[in-house]
Amino acid sequence: MDENKDSSLLVIVLDTNPSQRIIREKPHNLTQCLDSIVAFGNAHLMQKAQNKLAVLACHHHATEFLYPTPGKPLDIRQVDGQYEVFTLVEKTIKQKLANLIKTAPHLTLPTESLLAGSMSMALCYIARINRNKPPGSKINSRVLVVTGSNECASQYMTYMNVFFTAQKQGVVVDVCALDKALSLLQQGCDITGGQYLRLEQLDGFLQYLLWVFLPDPQMRCKLVLPPPVKVDYRAACFCHRELIDIGYVCSVCLSIFCKFSPICTTCHTVFKAPAPIAAKPKKKKLKT
Repeated sequence: MDENKDSSLLVIVLDTNPSQRIIREKPHNLTQCLDSIVAFGNAHLMQKAQNKLAVLACHHHATEFLYPTPGKPLDIRQVDGQYEVFTLVEKTIKQKLANLIKTAPHLTLPTESLLAGSMSMALCYIARINRNKPPGSKINSRVLVVTGSNECASQYMTYMNVFFTAQKQGVVVDVCALDKALSLLQQGCDITGGQYLRLEQLDGFLQYLLWVFLPDPQMRCKLVLPPPVKVDYRAACFCHRELIDIGYVCSVCLSIFCKFSPICTTCHTVFKAPAPIAAKPKKKKLKT
């Protein structure tokens, strides 16, 4: 196959939920992140003319495509001295995100981000692009998740479905955590062969994006990247949304609980109470 026909599709899922600590304490951090994401996306397009880019905004109430826009592209005025595609990417992303934030319902309490659903939309978009690709061409697809939200175990099953679907489709999932460690997303990176990076501060955010996530997965083995951290593969219980080592599993829907429950709260299956463990009989001493 001609390598010139190969292209790379990068889908960026950007968490724009205002409940994130890094945005709630310093709202201007969202602007800094957005500028870095735009520069990173343009750097990906600059690597090869056949490369493709898509950006999704994951808000607290919905997920929307910031780029590309469905239908006719927005009427963007060209900036002198700048490549027209770069101008289109920057202006479209900022305009669409501004409209999303303006139309979002007002928050009274912190809410979780719809990251699992956004990643599902990214996989659907990748599947559509692969279905409509020209004959004889190959598209290497990957998803980059940029989030500062905390771990959300309530979306555990959706996360697992996304990770194994991506693995089956050959889609690499990368994650850039901007606040706390995210064990579930770390599992997704390990399952799909992606890169996981946690940044405790936004200083040098663009430099980390260009260093760690810009190279294609095929080239990363030749680069000096941050060493992989140990993956925590513990499951999250469905009752308290906490990671556990030992628990009870529903034999019907495979829901996980940290304590025994006579009724599965997911599929409402009724179980029998576990029988008490029988004591082992003592061995009789042989008379000599």
